[in-house]
Amino acid sequence: MAKCEICGKEPRAGKNVSHSNRHTNRWFKPNVQKVRVLLDDGTVKRMNVCTSCLKAGKVRRYVSKSQSVALEA
Repeated sequence: MAKCEICGKEPRAGKNVSHSNRHTNRWFKPNVQKVRVLLDDGTVKRMNVCTSCLKAGKVRRYVSKSQSVALEA
């Protein structure tokens, strides 16, 4: 299963609890995306990053020049 390479967030085990209070096992999975990240030394690396790290700005997402032109149009 996927793990965030920035914060280390990974799937955790838990329980579903029904109205009758029955407990069944389940997994809580983080929303991990495979994105291209621009590193400090200028290189681009594909990493598994959770969306909370992306939203917090802990990594800088790489956008190629052809993609940025398409986004502007």
